[in-house]
Amino acid sequence: MDTKEPKVTGIGGVFFFSENPEEARQWYSNNLGFDVNEWGATFQSRNIERPDEINHLQWSPFQTDSEYFQPSSKPYMINYRVQNIEGLIEKLRANGAVVLDEIVSYDYGKFVHVMDPEGNKIELWEPVDQVFTDMDQE
Repeated sequence: MDTKEPKVTGIGGVFFFSENPEEARQWYSNNLGFDVNEWGATFQSRNIERPDEINHLQWSPFQTDSEYFQPSSKPYMINYRVQNIEGLIEKLRANGAVVLDEIVSYDYGKFVHVMDPEGNKIELWEPVDQVFTDMDQE
């Protein structure tokens, strides 16, 4: 059982609709120096509480007709980094929040989606940053 306080610890990603995601990625690369790939760009930073740990933030344009943000009708979605995702979902359910799906696990972390009172779909991510750090070193 995770004993860490269930809470958001930072931003894990910024996702937004684009009429042409490839063109958007290239514009940001050419004009702002983003190091892009087929998903967008990944920004690295140090965890202030654990300076040896590298954290990752994903920036991604999505095709405007993507269903990934549904049921939200907003043209963006924020991914929040969290600790103790299971405890946070318990807390959210106890507070009457709309939890859209069950927690899913991948080698790079756990994910779940919730809706805020304004109709924004939020992605919660309990990351395993070491997976990205290892990929960067390869």
